[in-house]
Amino acid sequence: MEKKTVVLGASENPERYSNMAVQKLTAHGHPVVAIGKKAGKIGNVDITTEHAELTDIDTVTVYLNAQNQKAYYDYILSLKPKRIVFNPGAENEELEDIATKNGIQPVEACTLVLLSTGQY
Repeated sequence: MEKKTVVLGASENPERYSNMAVQKLTAHGHPVVAIGKKAGKIGNVDITTEHAELTDIDTVTVYLNAQNQKAYYDYILSLKPKRIVFNPGAENEELEDIATKNGIQPVEACTLVLLSTGQY
């Protein structure tokens, strides 16, 4: 089943986990919107710096530290995702609480591991 995913903190650097996640998500057939500090491209996926209006978002997977997430709180909530995956290093108790209060499931996990183990 396709799960439309926003990758927050996307990077063109192939050594970054956000880059690997975009590649692995697309390889598993999930539509991906990549949002980063700088515009660019990962495979066929454009990295945008814009907070585009999106619908039908299943998952927001976060590759930003808690401090850098603050600027995205309202945007993430506006997407109305079913869940937010906080990858290692992106754990954020404040945003997890906000998500829960808004009916969004917070998940502390690694997107790459979830995909590899069929739990995505």
